[in-house]
Amino acid sequence: MGTFYARCKLENPSDRSKSIVIPRLLVDTGSELTWVSERMLERIGIGREKKDLRFVLANGQEVTRSVGFAIIRLDKYFTIDEVVFAEPGDLQLLGAHTLEGLNLIIEPVRRRLMAAGPLPAASPTRPKRTPRR
Repeated sequence: MGTFYARCKLENPSDRSKSIVIPRLLVDTGSELTWVSERMLERIGIGREKKDLRFVLANGQEVTRSVGFAIIRLDKYFTIDEVVFAEPGDLQLLGAHTLEGLNLIIEPVRRRLMAAGPLPAASPTRPKRTPRR
């Protein structure tokens, strides 16, 4: 499929006036979470909510990172999601969990993101009535 990038805006969920734009975030469905430079997250006041989480990188290396919460916007789509505090040398990634929250899928031929369509939901079911005797 190849690689491609997306332009995203991140906002602090507690103070939406604090935001940053990331012009090139690698779209990576192999990464569960979204990874953003710790310097950028700290600049907009994103707190480290979960500390010392273990991750396995694509090369098999195991690392420990912190995770916080941010509003992630891509064009007209937005979601609130966990973001990993990426350290120097880490890639900045738009992960699968965020794509699902944005309700976007990858269109592999054109290497772009597109709307996934209606969200699935449970349909109401009525219990079957047993005939009266």
